[in-house]
Amino acid sequence: MSETRASTPSGKSGGRTSPATFYRQVVAELRKVVWPTQNQVVTYFFVVLVFVLVMMAIVAGLDFAFGKAMFAVFA
Repeated sequence: MSETRASTPSGKSGGRTSPATFYRQVVAELRKVVWPTQNQVVTYFFVVLVFVLVMMAIVAGLDFAFGKAMFAVFA
């Protein structure tokens, strides 16, 4: 029986790449990224901030309610 090596999706035989090649590939991929504008970043920041504050309020309210219920049941 003959053994065959499975090739990687890129067609290479799985050899190591040099750090310089890796760095060039990273830079090439970062150039493809569509970066958000400053206005978008500020908008996303406030959306996340409001969401987190709402979730904190819900969790705090449930914690308070369940705490009161536990004291009513066991006290």
